[in-house]
Amino acid sequence: MPADRLHLVRHGEVFNPTRVLYGRLAGFGLSDDGRDMARRAAEHVQRLDRPVRTLISSPLQRARESSEPFTELFGLEAVIDERVVEPMNVFEGKRMRRALLNPLNWRHLRDRDLPSWGEPYAHVVSRMRQAMNQAWDAAASGDVVIVSHQLPIWATHLSVAGERLRHDPRRRRCALSSVTSFVREEGTWREVAYAEPANLSGAVDVGAV
Repeated sequence: MPADRLHLVRHGEVFNPTRVLYGRLAGFGLSDDGRDMARRAAEHVQRLDRPVRTLISSPLQRARESSEPFTELFGLEAVIDERVVEPMNVFEGKRMRRALLNPLNWRHLRDRDLPSWGEPYAHVVSRMRQAMNQAWDAAASGDVVIVSHQLPIWATHLSVAGERLRHDPRRRRCALSSVTSFVREEGTWREVAYAEPANLSGAVDVGAV
């Protein structure tokens, strides 16, 4: 038997006092509030009263730290999967408003469908689907939790919903420590739930790709 349900969990708030786009840069871990958010996400999944059998995390620090409450509550060690990592982005380490004022950066905005400033959306969806399918098939039963990032989760949502991948990043429905849940039926993924269990009041969410 494969898994019963798969939850894509976004990491919590990142300590990012300079408010740069952190992307895949090292050294960006959770803030104190981010750790609380991650805990709330794990407690939300626990309250679903569904046995979690598999825990997977992006290799980035903020995702690994966000997986720790799941380890505590479910007794699972997170398996690192590079396929669920944040996409590459040419603006890593920069403050976006300042970067976009520089005409030399405008060439990176030439194709919003690809997009030209980072990893193509289609590549992100492909690797996320591979990771999801493998985790689903490998689970003997129970649920799978994958701790990932905003764009991979949102692009997966768009793909599953049959919507175009080009989108306005400001309009993503993928809050910090949100939980987006799926089932796979006859080889087809279907989204079944979305939840925002964390307290987002005052949260800083400016560094996502």
